[in-house]
Amino acid sequence: MGEKAKKAIRKKVRGWKLQLKPDKDLRDIANMFNKQIQGWINYYTHFYKSEIYDTLRYINVCLVKWVRRKFKKRRARRRAEHWLGEVAKRDRNLFAHWKFGILPSAG
Repeated sequence: MGEKAKKAIRKKVRGWKLQLKPDKDLRDIANMFNKQIQGWINYYTHFYKSEIYDTLRYINVCLVKWVRRKFKKRRARRRAEHWLGEVAKRDRNLFAHWKFGILPSAG
């Protein structure tokens, strides 16, 4: 997976503008973008599995921004990350990249 591809995926994820969707539920967001995330995982992990890790972690970073925007009590990045990590532990199948093992850190 080249730098160009990684950059294109990050650009696409930025284009989703997750942090501007606080009206959505986490499940809604998963439903909106899982097919695309799964497609990237299927395509890019065929040859260089470890190359996509950073890109998938970037999706978690964007999800943390969404959490911080949606829940007033979780404004702090660490709190938001922890909460998202707890959700990921409970429901690993929610996002395609969580199933793949790229979880947000909890604790």
